[in-house]
Amino acid sequence: MLRVPDKRLALQAYEQILELILTGKLQPGELVNERRLAEILALSRTPVRDALLMLEGEGLLLRQGSRGLQIRQVRIEDYMDALQIRLMLEPAAARIAAGKVAGERLSQLTGQLQSILAEGDGKRADRAVVREVDEALHGTIADAVGNPQLSSIIRTLRRQTLMFDLRSMPERLGDTCREHMAILAAIGAGDGETAAAAMASHLGRVRDSIIQRLTRT
Repeated sequence: MLRVPDKRLALQAYEQILELILTGKLQPGELVNERRLAEILALSRTPVRDALLMLEGEGLLLRQGSRGLQIRQVRIEDYMDALQIRLMLEPAAARIAAGKVAGERLSQLTGQLQSILAEGDGKRADRAVVREVDEALHGTIADAVGNPQLSSIIRTLRRQTLMFDLRSMPERLGDTCREHMAILAAIGAGDGETAAAAMASHLGRVRDSIIQRLTRT
């Protein structure tokens, strides 16, 4: 019973540190200073330490012996490997999730995507809002499968790819919103095959855009 508040604080610290990583305030290769982080987050070192262990377990932090933990430098090869696994898992998750997500939730997510598009095809939208909606959409689909282990794996893979996404391809925001709405529409209609195809198409276009950008002369 006494550990519940500590667990809650650890999750709070986890989300805040993850935000610092994803927004670039903690740079790849930077060593993590536990005491400094505790001061920044206005938390004790215990929940911060627990949060850092969680992030290490997800592969976003690397242990450098006596030097402590370091923000992982995500290489393009790591990104592509993670995206390939997502292409195997997430279309299957979308197929299973079809017809299993509450209509209210689908309407909420669709409305948020439409709002982003209204901000000038997504190009002027707040990146934090875009990421929040993206996380909510993929997380909702993963959770609807009813397999906590699968959901955890998908979320971990997404965080690894998000570290690259946030620094690249802002021009894809509009297309991403429309692709997401197509996925939600298929899930709402209970059409598993169309949902799976829409998810595979979305992730495939993300992959192709990355390759195109890297090979651009």
